[in-house]
Amino acid sequence: MVQKPSIPKGTRDFLPADVARQSYVSEIIKAQFERYGFLPIQTPSMEKTSTLQGKYGEEGDRLMFHILNSGEKIKKADLDAFEDNKLGRFTQSISEKALRYDLTVPFARFVAQHQNELAFPFKRYQIQTVWRADRPQRGRFQEFTQCDADVVGPIGPVFEAECIQLFDDVFNDLSLTGCTIRINHREILAGIAAYLDAPDQIVDFTIALDKLDKIGVEGVFDELRQKGFEEDSFSKLGPLLELSGTFLEQLDALEQMLTAHPDALAGIAHLRKVLAFVSPLQVSHLAFDLTLARGLNYYTGVIFEVAPPKSVVMGSIGAGGRYDNLTALFGLNGMNGLGISFGLDRLCLVLDELRLFPKRLTQAIDVVVLHFGDDYMSEMMPYVSSWRAAGLRVVCYPTDQKLKKQLNYANQVDAPWVVFFGEEEKEKGVVSLKNMMTGEDQFIKPEALVVRLQST
Repeated sequence: MVQKPSIPKGTRDFLPADVARQSYVSEIIKAQFERYGFLPIQTPSMEKTSTLQGKYGEEGDRLMFHILNSGEKIKKADLDAFEDNKLGRFTQSISEKALRYDLTVPFARFVAQHQNELAFPFKRYQIQTVWRADRPQRGRFQEFTQCDADVVGPIGPVFEAECIQLFDDVFNDLSLTGCTIRINHREILAGIAAYLDAPDQIVDFTIALDKLDKIGVEGVFDELRQKGFEEDSFSKLGPLLELSGTFLEQLDALEQMLTAHPDALAGIAHLRKVLAFVSPLQVSHLAFDLTLARGLNYYTGVIFEVAPPKSVVMGSIGAGGRYDNLTALFGLNGMNGLGISFGLDRLCLVLDELRLFPKRLTQAIDVVVLHFGDDYMSEMMPYVSSWRAAGLRVVCYPTDQKLKKQLNYANQVDAPWVVFFGEEEKEKGVVSLKNMMTGEDQFIKPEALVVRLQST
C-alpha cells in the first residue's frame, strides 16, 4: 500500500509564492540590519546539548528537540535513570546534540569561541531556522525562522534606542502600521518581586506574569499561589497591574510605589535614559508595559516585545532585550549583550492578512515562449538568451503541445506576456507578443522586445 505523503506536525512546505514573500520580507530586514552596521554570521543548526540546556529555563528545556545518539554511542544510555523516572538525566545520556532553540545562546557561544577574531562592540545579524517542540497553532510552529540583530561588548542606552528605531524602520519599509513596541525592564520586575517579599522567586514571578494575556489576572494569581506566594502579595500586585497613563506618567507612579526597592529604581532610571534617546527619533507607538516579562531566563535589563496591529489576531511579531554576561557561561566574562528578533513566519502571515505584499511577488516569470516545433524554437534560443541577459525571466515551453494547454500554463504561472513564433512570424522576421491581461497581440522585432516590456 502506497503511503500517503505528509510532513511532521508543526512544519510546512513552502510553495514558490510563499518563498517569494519570505524572501521579500527577509531582504528588507537584512537591508535595515546592514544600515545599522550589523554583520552577517551563521551557526550550525545543531549545538551540543550542554550548550543549550539550562539557558532558557524549565519550559525551554522541555521544548528542545534532542538528536538521538547513533551507533556505538547509544550504548551509553542511562537505563537506571529511565527506571527511576529521571528523564532529564536519561535524555542527556542518549543525546549529545540538540536543534537550536533560538539564535541568542548559540551567538553567545560563538562570541566566546571566536573572541580573538572579533572587534568589540560586535554587531551581528543572523537569519536562520530554529526549532521548538511547542503545540502548533496559527502563528506558532515547531520549525520557524528568526531574524536577529545583536550587539555584544560595551552597551549604553543609545544602542537600546537604536533597537527601537530599527523595529520601526523595518515596519515602515513593509508599510506595516499600527504595531505597538512594548518595553519593560527586568530590574523593575526584580524590584516588584522584592516588593512582594519574594526576591528569590523572580523566575517564578516573571514566568507567571508573562502569561497574563493568556490566563488573566486571576490565572496569574493562581499560578503564583501554586509557587508559594502569600495572599498579601496579590493586594500589592493588583494596583501595579492597573497602572495607566503615558509612558512617563506610569514610570512616575511606579517610582513612588517602589521607592524602597533600589533594583526597581535603577530600572526606571535606565528606561528614562533610553526614552530620552528615542524621543527625537519619532518612533511610531512605544508603550511601557509592566506585565511584559519575557520568560527566557537570560534577560537582565531592557526587554522589548512588538504586538501586531489590533485588527490582526496574532502573537508578538518581534521581541528582544538586554542579556548581560551570557557569554560567561562559555568562559568569557564581563561581556554585555543586547538584541532584537523578528519572527519571519508571523510577519508574513500578518502582511498577507493585511494584503501588504506587492503584486509583483506573484509574477516570478515575465515571458513564456510558446512552442510551435523544435525548428522554430531553435531559432528563438539566441533571442531568449539575450532577453535573459537583459534581466527578463523567460520560460520556454518544452514541447509543442496544444496551444490551449500552453496558454493555460502561462496563466497558471501568472506570466504577463507570451511570445508566439511560428510560420507567419518567421516569414515576417518578427515575434507575436500577447498581453495576457488584455488579450492584445502585436508583432515586434525580437531584438526590440526587451525595450518594449521594460517600458510598460
